[in-house]
Amino acid sequence: MNKKGQEHPGFKWGPFTSRLPGVHLQLKPSQHIQGALMLLATCGAVTPLVMQFFGVSFDIAWTVSLVMLFWVIAQTVIFGDPYAAGAITAGLPLTIVFMNTLTPGAEAIEGMIALFLVVIFLFLFLGITKLGETFNRFFPTAIKAGIIMGAAIAAFQSELDRLPSMPITLISAWVIVMLLMYSIPFAKLPDSKAKAIAGSNALLISFGGAGLIGWISGELTFEMSWGFFIPPVAETIATLSIWAVGLPSWEMIFTVLPIGIIIYILAFSDLLVANTLIKDADQARSDEKIDINPTRSHYILAIRNLGQLMTAGPLLWVHGPIWTGVQIFLIERYKKGRTVMDSIYSGPMNFYLLAIPLGLLMPVISFITPLFPVALSVTLLLTGFACAYVAMSMVKTNVSRGIALTIGFLTATYGAAWGMGIGIVLYLFLIGVKEENQAAKDEMNLKNEDPDSQISG
Repeated sequence: MNKKGQEHPGFKWGPFTSRLPGVHLQLKPSQHIQGALMLLATCGAVTPLVMQFFGVSFDIAWTVSLVMLFWVIAQTVIFGDPYAAGAITAGLPLTIVFMNTLTPGAEAIEGMIALFLVVIFLFLFLGITKLGETFNRFFPTAIKAGIIMGAAIAAFQSELDRLPSMPITLISAWVIVMLLMYSIPFAKLPDSKAKAIAGSNALLISFGGAGLIGWISGELTFEMSWGFFIPPVAETIATLSIWAVGLPSWEMIFTVLPIGIIIYILAFSDLLVANTLIKDADQARSDEKIDINPTRSHYILAIRNLGQLMTAGPLLWVHGPIWTGVQIFLIERYKKGRTVMDSIYSGPMNFYLLAIPLGLLMPVISFITPLFPVALSVTLLLTGFACAYVAMSMVKTNVSRGIALTIGFLTATYGAAWGMGIGIVLYLFLIGVKEENQAAKDEMNLKNEDPDSQISG
């Protein structure tokens, strides 16, 4: 337990601090099952995609997911960042677009390794030089909005393509999660314990509700298995790790460079969101000093992605700083005081702790495996919804909105290179080398001078 107003204790090593469960961090069993099931279902959602694109068995794909869970919890327990770690979810739709251009198997594996290496380099270089903010500012708001809009369009398109395979199940999941997370009428209901539980467990409820409806409709089938899952570690390393596959060609690295840059931009935006949330938590409680260090976060993200690559090979999504929904849920608990959550670091630890042990139990695996398509669909739907409203809120002028939408469609349809390339050209021609705020003023002045130029509705 930390002394009032001081940083939570742990083993310091370099810029990192390790805090062990049960030693530095209090165990809260009430959070273990809920968090573990949510993490397993969401992380496992890309397991079928790993099988599809990499041409591997379920056992290998599931082993890669379990390794990812280790690096996710390592962010808090081993390296000492206060965030509830996750993946760069907004990058997943764009990664799927890229994967669809490659031949399943060796070429797809090489492409994903190349993407990991590019992102690792960006995290390391921009962390060491502390140029992350400068790099992020280099891309005008309209272009960044277009990149985020591209993720939204790709996410929605992928789910529309998936819908015919299980329409009743997926629509049920969408309705439940959107109602609990974004419905204004639901938010206006009188506050109650049931409402709070439903809102904080929206993902789990949507998975469970859709699973029940899918089973009743016959779209989902559950077959119970017993025993333990023994990860084929040697086979996984021999099939997917960089030690066995080798380094990708320079041609592939240059091919993935635009999408790597986009994923870094998305990750930097996630870091800004994470820091805002943590600062809000820090202001709510004076009993603990929270150490926010963007440079350390860059190092951790580089290590997590490199660790994933070296221990089990690439996954379809890249390790990111925050799982936003879980982070918000944990911060709300943190604000209630030390009796509810002793430290900001104990929240992610307790939420994620049992994920790997439960992921080795065949009854759990057999129960959640049919829900993987539902989990992936809900993840992409929420990603698309959030990316869409974030992108639209970023741009303030009609020209910027048009550029953002154009970049979005090009990125989702033809890939990151086309989106970024044409987006930069459009920005230079239509806005010029100036700040977005100045462009907004110029557009407003033109409208005031020529009222007839506005489109009547």
